[in-house]
Amino acid sequence: MKNILVTGGTGFIGSHTCISLIEQGYKITIIDSCFNSSPSVIKNILLITKRLKESNLITFYKGDIRDKSFLNKVFIESLNENNPIEAVIHFAGLKAADESVRTPLIYWDNNVYGSICLFNIMEKFHCRNIVFSSSATIYGNPKSIPIHETFEINPINPYGHSKAAVENILREIYISNPKWKIINLRYFNPIGAHESGDLGERPLKNEKNLFPILCKVAHEKNRILKIFGRNWPTSDGTAIRDYIHVMDLADAHVKSLNFIFNNEPQIMNLNVGTGLGLTVLEMVETFMNKNNCEIPYEFCDRRIGDVPILVANNKKAISTLKWQPKRNISDMCLDGWRWQQKVLNEI
Repeated sequence: MKNILVTGGTGFIGSHTCISLIEQGYKITIIDSCFNSSPSVIKNILLITKRLKESNLITFYKGDIRDKSFLNKVFIESLNENNPIEAVIHFAGLKAADESVRTPLIYWDNNVYGSICLFNIMEKFHCRNIVFSSSATIYGNPKSIPIHETFEINPINPYGHSKAAVENILREIYISNPKWKIINLRYFNPIGAHESGDLGERPLKNEKNLFPILCKVAHEKNRILKIFGRNWPTSDGTAIRDYIHVMDLADAHVKSLNFIFNNEPQIMNLNVGTGLGLTVLEMVETFMNKNNCEIPYEFCDRRIGDVPILVANNKKAISTLKWQPKRNISDMCLDGWRWQQKVLNEI
């Protein structure tokens, strides 16, 4: 049974990917600083996977990927247990575009320096298989839609620059040592939750993403939803995004890992989205209709670092990974609300 290191494994996308990994027969080692997540997420993962009659498949370490001695310890202990880490899925990092504009050094330190520390330790232990959690933000404000992997990399905020920088580092690592197997997944807007209702998005800090904020308004924990910008060049003036169910995104990570193990060394960039764009208002209206609730909203100024439209051309991911997004916007709204109701009722 292969042991996979998941950095940032208690975060939103990382935790759901852990479930998909266990479902596909992998053992996982999770490391997370828990800066914006909680170790209690492990209990949720175990709750779901025990229903699958799986157990003893998770090892958790709390720590920061910028701490090389900590990373070294994780790899050594895996070796000592005769279960060496054979690949890494790298989620760990900060991800708010507007925050990155205000605190760029923090983003370069966490996202770029942290990744360099990780890659150095991977090389030391001859672990050269990695799926990197990149982002569509690296494309900036593309001139045409949908976005293809060959489009210019032109980020417009420090968060996007940090993701592009890590991709560049990985490319240069591969050029210097073509034994590496690397897939950069450039994904779009993950929302939703596990269909069981036992796992979903639960940031510890102030929410930056639309969906958890929307749910708090629906649950009357927040008074009103703020929509940033009403004069974007779209049908209703609100920004268009390619929303993808978090479990479809998790499946794409696992299929990327399977591809790495079954193919020769290479580096590849893949967009992961549905290929369908919705305006913010269309998404809010779908949520209200499917969940029979009201979402009061108001329009605010655009946020620094935002762009009008981000929609993926996902054909390369579909053909290469034999992957297909299975869930639609209705599934995303229903699954996400099921989880958020459970969480918000506990507050």
